[in-house]
Amino acid sequence: MPTLASLKIIRYAVAYVFIVSGLLKLLSPNFATVFSNLGLPFPESTVLLVAGAEIICGCLILFNYYVKKATIPLLVIMVVALLLTKVPILHSGLIQFAFEARLDIVMVILLSILWKTHRK
Repeated sequence: MPTLASLKIIRYAVAYVFIVSGLLKLLSPNFATVFSNLGLPFPESTVLLVAGAEIICGCLILFNYYVKKATIPLLVIMVVALLLTKVPILHSGLIQFAFEARLDIVMVILLSILWKTHRK
């Protein structure tokens, strides 16, 4: 079982990654094109929805509010991102997939730890 101090570090790291990721999606005009190339419907709206969820949930985790609930949409985002952007890389080999998916996999693990260890 992680200690209180290690959970705090995990919260800060997870919050940092998602807040920065959400801000980048809002500030970079090419993310709608990336989402469109992935075949996502309504790419402009989807970028706003994903970016908003990342920023809001990242802030909730940062400030230790509704952490368990905030991890759920972020886990969904990470699983969908893995399926759409990383699983197709498997045809290049397992090592290439593992390299490309390393941050995604670490975030899923850390989000799972946060979800499992928070009471509410």
